[in-house]
Amino acid sequence: MNVPRFEPRRPLGKTGFSATALGLGDIADRNVPLSELVATLRRGLDACLNLIDTAPAYEEGYSERVVGSALQGRRDGLFLIDKIDHFDRPVQDQVDGSLKNLGLGHTDAFVFHGVSDLALWQRITAPGGMMDDLKACVKSGKTRFTGVSSHHPDVVRDAILGGRCDLVMFAVGPFVDARYVRELLPLAREKGVGTVCFKTFGAGKLLGDTEGYQRPLSSRPRGKLSSGGSDSAAPTLPRLTVEECLHYTLTLDPDVALLGMSFPNEQDAAFAAARSFRPLTPAQLEDIRNRAVTAIQGKGDVWWNPR
Repeated sequence: MNVPRFEPRRPLGKTGFSATALGLGDIADRNVPLSELVATLRRGLDACLNLIDTAPAYEEGYSERVVGSALQGRRDGLFLIDKIDHFDRPVQDQVDGSLKNLGLGHTDAFVFHGVSDLALWQRITAPGGMMDDLKACVKSGKTRFTGVSSHHPDVVRDAILGGRCDLVMFAVGPFVDARYVRELLPLAREKGVGTVCFKTFGAGKLLGDTEGYQRPLSSRPRGKLSSGGSDSAAPTLPRLTVEECLHYTLTLDPDVALLGMSFPNEQDAAFAAARSFRPLTPAQLEDIRNRAVTAIQGKGDVWWNPR
C-alpha cells in the first residue's frame, strides 16, 4: 500500500514540539537483520511520524542501534525519547552510553524507565537524586526534556504534580487501569505535561493468542487444522481488531499513541486504522472495554496495571 503522510496535530505538553498522533515504538528483533529494521523505521518516518521511542534495555541496545542508524541524515524535525534503565548506576554514564549506541549527540528526552514503585520514584526525584543528575544532562545539552514511564497510576500522578517532568508515559488502551484514563490524562492536560501512551493493543494480547509481544501462550488451545494438517496461525481465543483498539485509544486522545510497528504489515494495519478513525461514542467505548476483558483472559500477566 502507499504510505500515508501524517501531519503534526498539537504540542507535546509544554515542550513546544508538535507531535503526530502516532509514534514509533520499540523496533528491535535480533532475528531480523539490522538493515531490514532500519528500513522499516524509515518507512514510518516516510509517513511523517515524528516521535520515536527506544531504550537500552530493548534487545540489549539493538533498538538504539536501529534508531541511530535510521536517523542518520534525517534527525531534524523528530522527537527522540530514550530511557534511563538502571536506578543503581550513575545517570551520566547511562546517558553517555545511550548516545554512543545511537551515534548521536543528543536526544530530545530521557525518561526514567518502568518506575512502578512510588517510593523509588520519590528517591529519584528527591534533592540530590537521579532527577537532579538528569537535569544536569539537560543543562549540558545531552538532552532537552525529562520524564518517566510507569506502570503505576500513583507514580504517574506524582510525576505530573511534582512539576519536574516534561512528559509522562503510561498505558492507555481498551484494557488498562481506569485511573490512567479518568484521572491522569485530564490531569496531565491541565498541568501541561506531555502524554505518550502505550499498550493500545495490550502487548498484542488483545489481537491474538500471545502472552505479550508474540510470546506463545504457556497453555495454548490447539487451533483448527488447516488443509495442510498443521495448527492454524490465526487466533482461536477471543480478540479485538487493530481498528477497534486504535480507535479506542485515539478517542481518549493522548498527545501520542505509541505503537510498536516492527514490520511493514503492522505499519499498514495501523495506518489504515488511523485513516478510518472517527471518535467512538461512550457506548462503543464501553463495548470494546467489555470485550477486552474477555480477550485478555488466560494470556498471562498484565504488567502495565498495578498488581
